[in-house]
Amino acid sequence: MFDFVRKHNKLFQIILVLLILPSFVLFGVHSFEDSAGNDVVAKVGRQKITQSELDTATRTMAERVRSQQPETDPAVFDTPEFKQRALDALTHDYTLNAAAYDQRVRASDSRLQRIFATAPDFAPFRNADGTINTQLLEAQGISSAQFAERLRQQISVSQVIGGVENTGTVSKTANRLAVEALFQVRDVQWRKFEPKTYAAGLNPTTEQLRKFFEEPAMATVFREPEHADVQYVVLDLEALKSRVSVSEDDLRKSYEQNLKNYTQPEERRASHILVKAEKSAPAAERQAAKAKAEKLLAEVKKNPGQFAELARKNSEDPGSAANGGDLDFFGRGNMTKPFEDAVFSLKKGQISEVIESDFGYHIIELTDVRGGQAQPFEAVRAQIEDDARKQLAQRLYADAADKFTNAVYEQSDSLKPVADELKLTIQTASNVLRNPGAKDQGVLGNTRLLQALFDPSNRSKARNTEATEVGPSKLVSARIVKYYPDAKPQFEQVEAKVRERWIARESVRAARVDAEQKMAAGKQSPEKAELPASVQMSRRLVFSQPPAVLDAALRIPEKQLPAWQVVDLGDEGFALIKVNKVLPLQIVPEEEKATQAQFTGYWAKAEAEAYLRALQREYKVKVIKPQAEAAKAAEKSASGG
Repeated sequence: MFDFVRKHNKLFQIILVLLILPSFVLFGVHSFEDSAGNDVVAKVGRQKITQSELDTATRTMAERVRSQQPETDPAVFDTPEFKQRALDALTHDYTLNAAAYDQRVRASDSRLQRIFATAPDFAPFRNADGTINTQLLEAQGISSAQFAERLRQQISVSQVIGGVENTGTVSKTANRLAVEALFQVRDVQWRKFEPKTYAAGLNPTTEQLRKFFEEPAMATVFREPEHADVQYVVLDLEALKSRVSVSEDDLRKSYEQNLKNYTQPEERRASHILVKAEKSAPAAERQAAKAKAEKLLAEVKKNPGQFAELARKNSEDPGSAANGGDLDFFGRGNMTKPFEDAVFSLKKGQISEVIESDFGYHIIELTDVRGGQAQPFEAVRAQIEDDARKQLAQRLYADAADKFTNAVYEQSDSLKPVADELKLTIQTASNVLRNPGAKDQGVLGNTRLLQALFDPSNRSKARNTEATEVGPSKLVSARIVKYYPDAKPQFEQVEAKVRERWIARESVRAARVDAEQKMAAGKQSPEKAELPASVQMSRRLVFSQPPAVLDAALRIPEKQLPAWQVVDLGDEGFALIKVNKVLPLQIVPEEEKATQAQFTGYWAKAEAEAYLRALQREYKVKVIKPQAEAAKAAEKSASGG
């Protein structure tokens, strides 16, 4: 089943697209006017989008992303931003479905059938006779009627927006303006002023650092977040494996019982000469092919050494003939059965009689054999022991988990009793953050565990947390040894950090001042700006210059040239640029034609988005609970801000 999913990712993406459509498509828009549920997150006209619908859409969208990008971090799917995307998609779909309903847009049966029968995307859904593959749909919980109606709705909705998006046009004049913006080339001189160049010359006094430390803007920069020094114990299969042992006799017995698992499958290498004769060919044709094969076999038997040469000249298998009939190594199940049976009945160097298959007639030579022998016990002993101990640990885990859960609760003032009883190691960790953000805290990064650990009642009494599952067959309990509240430290504690921060800020300022001074001097006398030779810049000739430099150089109005400007590069410092002139536009007709098609696509997409916004205004789309804003508000409230 999982192999099927992996091999048919696109198929399941299509299914997910159909599943994510609002459920009212099967019943008509207005059937949801009186939908129950007080937790409404958005409205489209009189239609209500509930939290449960949003949760379903979020899960479905997450599955769609997983099918397209399996490496995506699952934590992304629980972020406010991802949930907002799902909500935006829902309001988008509700709006277009409402418009399709009001505009009486409905794909006809004939169009539905034509698209289903011809579109490549739907080929996996079609049986050989063109009917719907109901077995595949049922595996996803969809009936053929639901599939057809949802497909109809998808096509109908695409007609609403497609009427705008598919008719976008751009005039030659507008395209020319866009082309000039894209292909325009400017003669530019520029120089970078990096902060690190100025850092070595800065030597702040203690008084300067104290003043910087007390600035209101620094109030949160040096603040130490809530954190703690922690003890914790982990119960998992690895911990239990150390408690079990397996006798040598049991290991050898397991080896004998599972010998096939330690045996490399036998593979054989063969060459063949094929005389083609399809199974459906007339009997006379197949008889002639067989006669030819028998004649070739006679030649091979006279001189077995000429097998490869005869294969090159006579074999009708294009994949192997050029290699003297060589098929390389293969195992059982890779060849048609009559051919395979013959190969695995031969001895190395032996040549078969004429073998009949669905493809014709074969003469086979077995050239090599490998595998088929078991690895010695000593070579796999460590693997067998590890597997056995893991199985025993899994049997012990349920009982150990009960003991662990009870012990950390009943003797909540210490982790030593549970560690002694279950032979676990008490581990320690310093600077465990209440809100770790991007910091990797291992098992101590689990949200539920941190909530319990920093709970005021546990924190103040240094009590054990309850047993918390942080992964498959993995329980953790932790307790705070020393607690550090969120607070601004004393200057002396962070003086080194303050100095580093002060130098970072002042070196940026020094870079800006130097750039501005060089610009002022350059305007009076260009050589004083010490700019290097000019380079050509355009949006299709991006070389080593930072994007901000390119953007600034191209934004200066042509009538103001030559012109100077200092460009802010953020942490990288500043750049001084001098834009000298615009160079003649060089573009061939083919490029201009290609850009017009591309620009038309962008324009059509922009018009479609504008039309969608107009529809959303018409249907009075109202988001009652924006996901990202709600999360920020909750975070601010929790922090006491």
